[in-house]
Amino acid sequence: MTNRPPSEPESSQTTALGFDEFIAILVAFTTIGAILFWSLSRRDSSWDLNGLLSPSSTPSRGVQPNQVLPSSTPQVEPNAAPNNVLPSFPPEAVVEPKTSSFPTNSATSYRAVLPSAQVIPTQSPQTLVASTTGLEPSITSSALPLVTPAKQKSIIPPPIAFNDVPNNFWGRPFIDVLSSRGILKGFPDYSFRPNQPVNRAEFAAILQKAFDQEPSKTAIAFQDVPAKFWATPAIDQAISAGFLKGYPKKSFKPQQNISRVQVLVALASGLNLKAPTSQNQILSVYKDAKDIPTYAISKIAAATANDLVVNYPNPQILAPNKVATRAEVAAMIYQALVKRGKLEAIPSQNIVRGRSPSQSSPTPKPNLKGNLSAESSSQQ
Repeated sequence: MTNRPPSEPESSQTTALGFDEFIAILVAFTTIGAILFWSLSRRDSSWDLNGLLSPSSTPSRGVQPNQVLPSSTPQVEPNAAPNNVLPSFPPEAVVEPKTSSFPTNSATSYRAVLPSAQVIPTQSPQTLVASTTGLEPSITSSALPLVTPAKQKSIIPPPIAFNDVPNNFWGRPFIDVLSSRGILKGFPDYSFRPNQPVNRAEFAAILQKAFDQEPSKTAIAFQDVPAKFWATPAIDQAISAGFLKGYPKKSFKPQQNISRVQVLVALASGLNLKAPTSQNQILSVYKDAKDIPTYAISKIAAATANDLVVNYPNPQILAPNKVATRAEVAAMIYQALVKRGKLEAIPSQNIVRGRSPSQSSPTPKPNLKGNLSAESSSQQ
């Protein structure tokens, strides 16, 4: 027989595990399972076992990547802060999430991500947008405090610089004040025409602007004043206020030039000036007092006593029947407004200062006395 080298013993396929080997395998699997269960149950642990088990961690609880956990709608209690307000942030802060998905390197970092929590800003929308974009906010006018001026500015415009009223003109102070208040106006060529006559319609228009009387409810239908005439409202107002009167047969004569005595009578009537007791004494200041019409004696005396009369160039010459110029009407209207307390007095040597009855005055001249007594008797 040929001797064969001894072969390695073949392993038996039917040999069962021993009891010790079974116990060792069971202990090993139990230990590994306990470690895995312990690591998964500790959410606050800093161990990252997910990174060891797989290349890319899978978010827990079935959260898909790039998905933000929806915030549950809490029950709102009375006087509770809105759910979009974080009390730990200042009122001006705006909290925005840094990423729209959970980080892949931590399984428990989803607690630091909040779905667009925003605090209601106290600034205006323009300021809020500028703060988020990094631009300098533009200050709107509503954000600026209101400043009240210490002294109220005057709403009266400066006087009109008429090219035909020099600085040394005697009526320049009166014209300047009335033109700045819109009572008197000039012509399109920037002239005032101070020596131009004034008709009755123009005088009614000046009265309307100067005294601002309420319009009459019952107007007189003058035959010579059309309904669409430019001065019809002013004429009705002057009639109702007692400044002007019409003529017989329902005529007004709007185009007729008004005289100086008619201007003074109209102002004394509209201001309801009382006639002084000593008319002769007051009117003796005029050298031409005999030229005053009978119907106007008491009105002229009242106008003189209240400083309404302005005579140029000689204060002692009244010239009652002379046609009134625009400059003279301006001066007398101004004095009437001073009497009403609307304007301040202007010092002028052309204003006739009325004398009080208690003051002594020279004896009236015989012709003046006789004229006044005759006119008084005819007026009665």
